[in-house]
Amino acid sequence: MSISKKVKEIAPSLTLEITAKAKKMKSEGISVIGFGAGEPDFNTPDFIIDSAKKALDIGFTKYTPAAGTIELKNAVCKKFLKDNGLQYEPNQIVISSGAKSSLYHAICAIIDDGDEVILPSPYWLTYPELIKLAGGKCVFVSAKKENGYKMSAQQFENAITDKTKCLILNTPNNPTGAVYSEQEIKDIAKIAEEKGIYVISDEIYEKLVYDGEKHYSIAQYSEKMKELTIIVNGMSKSYAMTGWRIGYVAAPLSIAKAISSMQSHTTSNACSISQYASTTALTAPEGDEFITKMQKVFDERRKLMIEMLKDVDGIECIEPKGAFYVFVNVKKLYGKTYQGVKIDGSLTFADCALKKGVALIPGVAFGSDDCIRLSYAISIEDIKEGLTRFIEFINELK
Repeated sequence: MSISKKVKEIAPSLTLEITAKAKKMKSEGISVIGFGAGEPDFNTPDFIIDSAKKALDIGFTKYTPAAGTIELKNAVCKKFLKDNGLQYEPNQIVISSGAKSSLYHAICAIIDDGDEVILPSPYWLTYPELIKLAGGKCVFVSAKKENGYKMSAQQFENAITDKTKCLILNTPNNPTGAVYSEQEIKDIAKIAEEKGIYVISDEIYEKLVYDGEKHYSIAQYSEKMKELTIIVNGMSKSYAMTGWRIGYVAAPLSIAKAISSMQSHTTSNACSISQYASTTALTAPEGDEFITKMQKVFDERRKLMIEMLKDVDGIECIEPKGAFYVFVNVKKLYGKTYQGVKIDGSLTFADCALKKGVALIPGVAFGSDDCIRLSYAISIEDIKEGLTRFIEFINELK
């Protein structure tokens, strides 16, 4: 039996792999504090759960149109107008089974074999795999720590070739927590517009920004840029609905139709019950109240984590302005040993930290082997205990 070349080249998700290791240790009675979480630790709000129950009670359990229910698409259009000042029609919206599905369909809709996709690094680990599956070629651009882990417009321009088809821009960013300013986005948009380059804008962490930062979508730059932009967003991070699997795309009509057609043959429609509940989440006043509350809690945790890490010898980190991650540079600790094991990169660093009861994600998964990612989507108590162990682990290195 042979596996296709495309699939054979796909790397498994390191985040899921390490989370699985930590869960196994916990099941064996070993105390582990997990900093790997890529999802809010809040439960989905009751008003959304009640809406899902209503969907079941009224028999809303059948197929929906492939691109989503008109009610949810209308709600998404209203969200874009209210939050981003962007006018979309329902036929420009495609509802998918999670934002990851939205991303894959969006990439497939515009990428031909050999097309180049510019990807600022560090990047979310799934982007390169989706690009490869679509037959595209990744062009990595190093977003330096000195620039807050953000790609400059000049770097973007320098990376463009006659094969460049698309840029994937993720702000607020996973794994770094970086938030591009309005001016930084405009500078990138100017170049993309001049060169006619598509931008897939991953805005899944849009609601989780801090210190007075504001999210600015590249589609806001101009009507021409809007016609070159595919926005990907979803319900997972903003409404603590990770398991409900609802993502959505806003795109120029021709691209939205292409994505809808493709989706009709791959995943068909997203879960009808989740769509019904998502419509409620986006339209009920309780939705904004929940987001405000959750954002404040994440902000408190963010500040605690930065405070505990700022004076630790051998590590460096910038203060994240969005999402719920801290990206920590641990390169100065490479070459040291822990319990006889030499640390030669982020993978061995993570493996050794796990022996201390701390689960974290190695930066190699995000294209930055000098770093590790810590999530603060866990309780204050776990942050305190986990970082205490983390600091002890660093002090025990020889």
